[in-house]
Amino acid sequence: MNARPGAPRLVRPLLAAFLAAAALDLAGLLAGWDTAHLIAKPLLMPLLAALAAARGGPRTLIAALLCGWGGDVLLMPDSDTAFLAGMGCFAAGHLCYLRLFGRTGVPLWDRTSLRAGAGYAVVLTVFVAALWSGLPAGMRIPMTCYGLLLATMAWRAGTPGRRTAAGGALFLLSDALIAAGVAGLPGPPAHDFWIMLTYLAAQYLLTTGILACRNDSTRGVSRAYGEGSTRTRPR
Repeated sequence: MNARPGAPRLVRPLLAAFLAAAALDLAGLLAGWDTAHLIAKPLLMPLLAALAAARGGPRTLIAALLCGWGGDVLLMPDSDTAFLAGMGCFAAGHLCYLRLFGRTGVPLWDRTSLRAGAGYAVVLTVFVAALWSGLPAGMRIPMTCYGLLLATMAWRAGTPGRRTAAGGALFLLSDALIAAGVAGLPGPPAHDFWIMLTYLAAQYLLTTGILACRNDSTRGVSRAYGEGSTRTRPR
């Protein structure tokens, strides 16, 4: 199958719409205007997914963003069942990202990658140990497994470049703030604002970093993603 063409004329309007929705959501959180958050949050990931599609992004990236949309919506109700379902959606999105990062051709076990992986392993271990006693008993194992998957995604996000590496780290930070709240640990002022700001920055950096890889001919990333040519796109 040939690489899917994008829709360049829609890129700027979609980017403007995404930034406007993000600004509305963040402003609503700061002002305590719940209606703004309820309106804007479900629009964010569909707009970012549409932007990725307009730029001819891989379908796996679009799937990751739509999984994020499912997680966003499911985390809005105050329900343990919805929370776990939303976490499952985000986990599916991380698997999509891992599939993309696994096709970059960058060695997995080089020295830099090993150091980064060890760092994430230490951070995850310390964080889980700090939260364990405060987490509800029924969420300890699911959240630990999710944390392991998220840390793995954040680690592998460093393979395409610095932008995706920053996106992976911010995703981990955003979900760490959520987990700390679930465990009853004190958080920063405007806790929900910082969760959404780091999350939106993470998804945007991951998306634009992956899309930018099409221009990285020196590392062969565009060929790995099947973009910018008539080569078959891997699924």
